[in-house]
This record gives sequence, structure tokens and C-alpha cells, in this order.
Amino acid sequence: MPEDTQGRHVIWHRTDVTRADRERQAGHRGMCLWLTGISGSGKSTIATAVERRLHEEGYRTYLLDGDNLRHALNADLGFSEEDRHENVRRVAHVAKLFVDAGVVVLCALISPFREDRARARALFDAGSFVEVHVHCPVDVCAQRDPKGLYQKVQQGLIQNFTGVSAPYEPPEQPEVRVNTDELSVEQCVNQILQYVRPRLCLDGDKVTV
Repeated sequence: MPEDTQGRHVIWHRTDVTRADRERQAGHRGMCLWLTGISGSGKSTIATAVERRLHEEGYRTYLLDGDNLRHALNADLGFSEEDRHENVRRVAHVAKLFVDAGVVVLCALISPFREDRARARALFDAGSFVEVHVHCPVDVCAQRDPKGLYQKVQQGLIQNFTGVSAPYEPPEQPEVRVNTDELSVEQCVNQILQYVRPRLCLDGDKVTV
């Protein structure tokens, strides 16, 4: 990375241990699985189940859940459009660090705008970012309403709610799309893992399913 050009005198420090070193130690590639979808679609549930399966199979994993991050790292952010952009930017940079560490990191957050998700993808090497669209019709999500948010929207207690009164731009060409109104959690997990497993293998490794 070049020297700082914004007058802050902050220069990138290169470390001796590389991503390739960490991946060889882990025995698999680092990867970011970015799960996007409207509230109630099942992002966190599926991300949790995918992480559990990968962990049990011996992969190094970590789950960055959007709500959890808003308790600390992004506690200063609200839900304006500007804050939503910044929320995705921060999570993407944290995820990049995990991938550099040779970890399979799962990011589960609404991330409603295509432009933000494209910027997140651009941080990663080709093949290291997998966009997973967790799709579910808004009426089904409203029926589920696991956090009671849709009810608060109907009561006028929440404004600018994604998928109802604020836009959600679904991925046009995600690597994986799971339809949670049609498939069980296990079926969704299997669909994601079928795509991911071969791509986690280091060169020369055999795929185990």
C-alpha cells in the first residue's frame, strides 16, 4: 500500500506473516460469506447454522451479526441512509481482516444497497467474497416478525423500515440465493455449503462433502 496521501502521516505497516501462511496453518482458504436480506428473512439463523456446520467440520470461523455489531463497533450509528452506508463499510473492513487471518467469516446484515455491497466485494480478492441472498417475501417476514419490528412499523413506531418504507435492493447476481419461505434451514445450509466447500480448499486439496 502506498504512503498516506491525505496528510495524516499514517503509513501501512506490512507484516511478516502473510495470508497464505495463515491459510496453510488453518488448512483452508479465508473467505467472506456475506448474507443479505430484509428483516425476518432468516439471515442470522442461517448464518449461525452454517457457522456451526463449518466449525464442526474443522474450519476456522467467525460470525459478524449486524445487530451484535450495533451494540459496540457501530453503536454510534443510526438507520439513516448515511449511517447504513457507514455500517456496511465498517463491517466489510473488519471482515477483510478476518479473511486475511485465514478465517471463514460470515456477515449477516441487511445491507440494503447494491452499491455498498459492491464496495464491500471490491475489498476482497476474486473468489474470497461470496454474496448470499437470503430471500423471503416481505409478507412472510411480517408474519414471522421474530423481533416484533413489523408490528412496530404498523403502529408507526418505526420509520424508514427496510423493505416496507425504505428501499431494499436485492442482489442481481449473487453467488447463492436461498429461498427461506420454501426451504428449511437445513436445506438452505446445504445449498450454501455445496457452493462454498470446494472454494475453501487450498490448491491440491481434495474436496470432502
